Amino acid sequence: MIELPTLPMNDGAHAGGPILGIDLGTTNSLVAIHDAGGSRVLADFEGRASLASIVSYPTDGAPVVGEAARERARLDPGRTVHSAKRLIGKSVQDLGRELSTMPYRIVDAPGRSLAMIDLGERLLSPAEVSGQILAELRRRAAAALKRPLEEVTRAVVTVPAYFDDAQRQATREAAKLAGLEIVRMVNEPTAAALAYGLDQDGAEHVIVYDLGGGTFDVSLLQLKGGVYRVLATAGDTYLGGDDFDRTLVLHAAREIQERSGQDVLADPAARAALRMAAEQTKIALSNAEEAELSFHDPAKGIAYRATINWRTFQEAVAPLIQRTLDCCARVLNDAGLSVENVNEVVLVGGSTRVPLVKAAAAQFFQRPARDELDPEQVVALGAAVQAGVLGGTVHDLLLLDVTPLSLGIETLGGAVSKLIQRNTAIPAQAQEGFTTSVDGQTAVSLHVLQGERELAADCRSLGKFVLNGIPPMPAGLPQIAVRFTLDADGMLRVRAKEQRSSVSAEVEIQPKHGLTDNEVERMLTDAWQHAEQDLTTRRVVDLRAQLDIVVAAVEKQRTLFKKLEVTQLERLEDALEEAIDAKSIDRPDALKGILDALEEASFPLAELLMHRIASETVKDRKVSELLDSESSA
Repeated sequence: MIELPTLPMNDGAHAGGPILGIDLGTTNSLVAIHDAGGSRVLADFEGRASLASIVSYPTDGAPVVGEAARERARLDPGRTVHSAKRLIGKSVQDLGRELSTMPYRIVDAPGRSLAMIDLGERLLSPAEVSGQILAELRRRAAAALKRPLEEVTRAVVTVPAYFDDAQRQATREAAKLAGLEIVRMVNEPTAAALAYGLDQDGAEHVIVYDLGGGTFDVSLLQLKGGVYRVLATAGDTYLGGDDFDRTLVLHAAREIQERSGQDVLADPAARAALRMAAEQTKIALSNAEEAELSFHDPAKGIAYRATINWRTFQEAVAPLIQRTLDCCARVLNDAGLSVENVNEVVLVGGSTRVPLVKAAAAQFFQRPARDELDPEQVVALGAAVQAGVLGGTVHDLLLLDVTPLSLGIETLGGAVSKLIQRNTAIPAQAQEGFTTSVDGQTAVSLHVLQGERELAADCRSLGKFVLNGIPPMPAGLPQIAVRFTLDADGMLRVRAKEQRSSVSAEVEIQPKHGLTDNEVERMLTDAWQHAEQDLTTRRVVDLRAQLDIVVAAVEKQRTLFKKLEVTQLERLEDALEEAIDAKSIDRPDALKGILDALEEASFPLAELLMHRIASETVKDRKVSELLDSESSA
């Protein structure tokens, strides 16, 4: 049997250890557990439930994960990776316009269509980034449960329903790098339904609308007698809150260029800072009619401030929300049901907090959508429920999921013969017979594909392998049986056998977008060779460096100090003096406060500098010349 790489089961030494429920998210990730008290999210020592899905790679130390990595984004944007989940299992060509707003450099792996982050001295796989996040969640769980780390080795991990085989395989590789065995993969919308326990509310048909930071999924479930059966699923692995943020980033970048003539998106540090500012503006607009989007860079004379109202934002994201509704319509059509058949609608994912998203979902399904459980925690809680099922603490519950995409084999002429159709309940198995097209053919190349198109060129290639040793026979006489087996995790096994001679292929399929075994082993070695660095010390070093940059930028513009108002000048000089004296401070929170105070106090200075640059641009030019240059631009 031809198997894709899977993790070996743990031996009995830790068979009684906990099974974690993990939501590996684009923006934030969480870990939960199911025990006698039910499902609960495990927080860190500071009481934070979510872990920012960001990893920074200092040149002189171990990787930094979470909030500490977020703090390094402006200082070291080229080595700080966010939204790795959007890259996993993708190629550079798949990413398209995403590349223009990413602060770090993305390239294809040599000889393969696999997106990698270029750190300069080496290429970094998105699976390796996800592995660091999973490792941090594993450490958090061990500390919260007061268990040795070596006993915390098993997890149920959620993935977007529309993740294809390559993306699921990359997620499994990430878990291996973190020292975790994935005992079950669960689609995120299905996990949310488990968390709500909707079967006990009498609901029969439930829609789970899951809009996260980087992906969108919608699933239609039938609930009956404790059985959760997924009838249909649809989605977009390239649609989420990151795209909402990008609309604001591009809006601000256009206005900054119009005012100052500078392209801020050309600077990785500026891209990182503008993205974070846009995200905060989006969050604020979920609870207010307007919010401020501000970005300033004293060194470049950029002081940008704009008020974004809810109507402007909603108009910008409306096309994105319509794409989610198109997926909803497709799910209902696939299941042969209408909105009148839907009993409940559940909202999942942080991006469902956007008011227009809630309103659009409610209007489409003609009923209020439920969001009483924290939409950012519900997937992790559902994963913990499934972990409870596997661990024996949850009874009378059965989960029957489906495969989101069809699987097949390329046939003569480049067509696709589909063995397992999309929305087939998993686990599933299918077999089909093939033969040769040339007399005396002793080998057959088999091309495994995933997708809904009819031609192989339009589907995603999962891999190729060769069945050798077929006895020479006239064309059409050999009987080649190809068997597809899809397990409960959505992982594919393929076996080919020539029936007359019993010759079979025992070749492992390596997805084009996956990692080789050697790459996985190298990453494992790298991960455990480096000892834990003191994150507090790391943050202190970074914050001091940021302070030095801002102090130098402010000092450079001292000739403009005299144009400030008295109160503005006093505030700036006080903040500057405090920043200069901060070298003896070794508390990150104090340094962060000093940095924020200096940046805020320097804003009027940046506005003066920006005004001067604009004035010099139009000096000694006629109105007609300015109009001509504007029209030509």
